[in-house]
Amino acid sequence: MTLNRKLWLGIGVLAILSPLGLILPEYFKAGAAWGEWSPDEIQRMAGYLPSGLARLSAFWQAPAADYSWAGWPEKGLLYAGGAYILSAVAGIVLTAGIVFIIGRLLVRKTEKTGTH
Repeated sequence: MTLNRKLWLGIGVLAILSPLGLILPEYFKAGAAWGEWSPDEIQRMAGYLPSGLARLSAFWQAPAADYSWAGWPEKGLLYAGGAYILSAVAGIVLTAGIVFIIGRLLVRKTEKTGTH
């Protein structure tokens, strides 16, 4: 098995295991995954919300909030886990596509200038 194939196999396994971040906190009644707290959760846990976080929290809204789509989390853990896997695959495809395009552009630029 080539190194490239092993890399993609490993990434695929990680994508399939991504729902563990949802399943384990649910199983252990641990609340939200560490570091994925909303501004409201931070305020509740810490007793205050840093002003910079309050100011910037509305700056970026995720395309798929909570790695899911409207109505899926209410359908149960199977749907929520499936949404995690689909979000992981979408992120992998998007990232790999961007890296591939940048790589192709850099190769063309290097070929034109003749540098190695």
